Amino acid sequence: MLKVIEVLAESDKSWEDAAANAVKTAAKTVHNIKSIYIENMEATVKDNKITGYRINAKLTFMLDAK
Repeated sequence: MLKVIEVLAESDKSWEDAAANAVKTAAKTVHNIKSIYIENMEATVKDNKITGYRINAKLTFMLDAK
């Protein structure tokens, strides 16, 4: 059985790094992560330069069998 959770993550490097941060952070408490689906990407801008990358994502993981 699989379960899906929604997460938010941020990076000052890239959207890919934000996605990696989401998986890395979630993996501290969620086991058996199988996939990440990026629902939304957003960037913050200061002085005409992108200063932050944000994602809304869904992580799919397998529930532990008992």
